[in-house]
Amino acid sequence: MADAIRAFAGDCTVETDDRTHRGRVLVLVKPDRTVLVHDADGYQPVAWLTRADSVTVETGEGFGLTAHLDDRRLRVTGDRIRRSVYPVTEAGMPVGTHPETGGPLVRTGGAVVDLDSGARYPLVAGATVLDARCPDCGLPTMRVDRGATFEVCIDRACDPLDDAVRDRFDRAWTCPDCGSALRIIRRNGRLLAGCDAYPDCETAFTVPAGVVVDGCSCGLPVFETATGRRCLDGTCDRFEGA
Repeated sequence: MADAIRAFAGDCTVETDDRTHRGRVLVLVKPDRTVLVHDADGYQPVAWLTRADSVTVETGEGFGLTAHLDDRRLRVTGDRIRRSVYPVTEAGMPVGTHPETGGPLVRTGGAVVDLDSGARYPLVAGATVLDARCPDCGLPTMRVDRGATFEVCIDRACDPLDDAVRDRFDRAWTCPDCGSALRIIRRNGRLLAGCDAYPDCETAFTVPAGVVVDGCSCGLPVFETATGRRCLDGTCDRFEGA
C-alpha cells in the first residue's frame, strides 16, 4: 500500500505526560508515525509526537490511539469518531512528467521522484535539473560541475555522470606522490581521481563540485567552486589562490 495519512475527527480527550485537553479535534497519523492533534485555533497542534516509536489504534468500541516515543506518551480517546485514509507522497518543485508513466516529477530531498510510481532518481550534489529532456529515455537532464560542466540524464543508469567525467579527465592529471596517472574512479560512493599505481600508492582526491580554471604549483588542477578556488588536493599547502 502507498504511504497514507490516517485521519480521525471527533470529540476527543487528549492526554500527554503533563496535560489533558478536550474538544472536537482532528488527529493525523503520518506515514513516519508522527501524530498531530489539531483544534480550531492557529496552525500549531495542541499536542503532537514526532516520529513515534509506536502508534496503536484501537478499533473496538469507541476510539483509542496511543503513541509512544522513548518515555513520552500521547493518548487520544473518544466516541463517534470519523475515520479516513488519504494517500500521500513527497512534495517538491515540479520538473515535468515521467515519459513512461505520465506521472508528475518533482524535485525533493535530493532526488527527482515520480509521484505516481514512486521511482526515485537521486541527484548528485550541486546538480541543476534542466528543462531539456534526455534524447534516449525522455527524462529531464541535469547540469553538473565536476571539473567541467556536464549535462547528463537524471537516471544514472541511462547516462552516467561518472562516464562523462572519465571521458574528459581520466589520466589527465599526474599523481603528486609517485608520478603515475590519476584515474577517474568511484570508491565508497565518492567520485575520485585516484592513483593508477593503487594499491602500491593510495593517493586519491575527491573530484569537487566545480570547474577547472587553472593549475596549482603542486601540478594538480585548480577548481572554481561555490566557496572559491581550491586545489584538487584540498589540503595542498602550495595553493596560493584567493
